[in-house]
Amino acid sequence: QVQLVESGGGLVQAGGSLRLSCVASGSIFSLNPRGWYRQAPGKQRELVAGITSGGTTNYADSVKGRFTVSRDSAKNTVYLQMNSLKPEDTGVYYCKWRGGGNDYWGQGLQVTVSS
Repeated sequence: QVQLVESGGGLVQAGGSLRLSCVASGSIFSLNPRGWYRQAPGKQRELVAGITSGGTTNYADSVKGRFTVSRDSAKNTVYLQMNSLKPEDTGVYYCKWRGGGNDYWGQGLQVTVSS
């Protein structure tokens, strides 16, 4: 079984920063983070920042230069550093991991950016 525990969400003013964390536990073979997704009110879930098992990253155009995804393999943790936050970054953020041919999702974190 895989458990994902997210932390770090909350309310922040525009221009501020937040750091999201997602810790994975479990004994699934080759469990690796795949990135962070966001679901804004009334919209579909979208990829915000992706990361491969080799450490290659990619970002949605809307967050390039402001968000950084990283991982700490020793801690089984993936992070999302979010700087220069904008009201349109508001949404529920989910981490995604993949292992044993299956995808696993975090519980979701509310991030609200006030103008």
